[in-house]
Amino acid sequence: MMLTDNSATTGKRDLLLSRRPAASPVLAVAIVADLIEEAWPSMDHVAEMLMHHLEAEDQIKVKQLRPAMRARLTRLPGLGFQRRMLNGDRLLNRFFDYPRWLQRHTNGFELFHLVDHSYAQLIPALPPDRTVVTCHDLDTFRCLIEPARDPRPRWFRYMAQRILDGLQRAAHIIAVSQATRDELLQYKLVPAERLSVIPNGVHPSSTPLPDPAADAVAASLLPEQGVRMVRLLNVGSTLPRKRLDVLLRVFAEVKREIPEAQLVRVGGFTETQVRLVRELGIEQSVVSLPFLDRKVLAAVYRCSTLLLHTAEAEGFGLPVTEALACGCPVVASDIPVLREVGGTAATFCKVADIAHWKSAVIRLLEERLEHPSVWEMRRQEGIASAACYSWAENARQTAHIYRQVVSRTSR
Repeated sequence: MMLTDNSATTGKRDLLLSRRPAASPVLAVAIVADLIEEAWPSMDHVAEMLMHHLEAEDQIKVKQLRPAMRARLTRLPGLGFQRRMLNGDRLLNRFFDYPRWLQRHTNGFELFHLVDHSYAQLIPALPPDRTVVTCHDLDTFRCLIEPARDPRPRWFRYMAQRILDGLQRAAHIIAVSQATRDELLQYKLVPAERLSVIPNGVHPSSTPLPDPAADAVAASLLPEQGVRMVRLLNVGSTLPRKRLDVLLRVFAEVKREIPEAQLVRVGGFTETQVRLVRELGIEQSVVSLPFLDRKVLAAVYRCSTLLLHTAEAEGFGLPVTEALACGCPVVASDIPVLREVGGTAATFCKVADIAHWKSAVIRLLEERLEHPSVWEMRRQEGIASAACYSWAENARQTAHIYRQVVSRTSR
């Protein structure tokens, strides 16, 4: 029996193995989300999309952190003022309960990502040098940076300052648009080297292609559409900056010219807005829907003639990109961020200029009837424009930021 000396071969093999790059360790990331009871669909949507697409990224493990909201004031019987009681519970949970809960749930994570900048008061409960925050807009801080424009009581300014102090301690801030980044730098809120722009994406359901099940649900929610029916759509919250008063007045003016026009509002109305609907005499032509399942919302976009986005301030403007992606042309307020996301595919009107809005809407509706080929080109341009907004790309760029932050802390 002949014995072979393999020591030289073994040595070479060990040397080659030692030269191979070590596998990157799995990065454990906590996505810190808004309290679900606050019912902010846009923020819940961002958290959901980020979680879903980060799971496809190599060497990243994600988990969502979010406690249940503890009810105190809203449980007390016979007080009335339920809206005020709910707001009181929101503040107690945001500034007292959530931070303390978070301190007990930080083990096992190497990085934390707050998906809503208005929750930045949580950062002192986290390792700030390993925390990333997504900043959607500067509304939360308006009372501090432009007090004349947004006067607030002292307690509110104190709350806003707490949130801003937290934001400024974060290792990195992701702005959802160049316009938001520009504002953060304009007011010197954060240094440029800790700031990146990563646009939001468009939900996969936002497509011009039919979805029979979702389309059937949307059809059941909306009045039947006649041959001459014009369906104008608005989607979003009822915050004052959304300027739903402008929306309603524009619709009333359009309806005088086109009696068959219908306004579909996804997101409901406040009591004040409902009164304006009645004052304008348009209640028979307005359909108010709650926030919808994403697939059904896409179906509503597809069967609408135009999206009207009348906001005077935005951080991104998701309804604009979603509508364009579904083949629904858009008329939007002429503000930098909507110019940024709508590009040449959208039509822009001066903020709150009712006459300008009416003229633009009527012109587009005439184009649809008189120049169908031009209208179809407009739709296709919008679909192509929205295609550049991807949640998968958002997650890829976000994961890159995570790795940069962690590498800095490990030096």
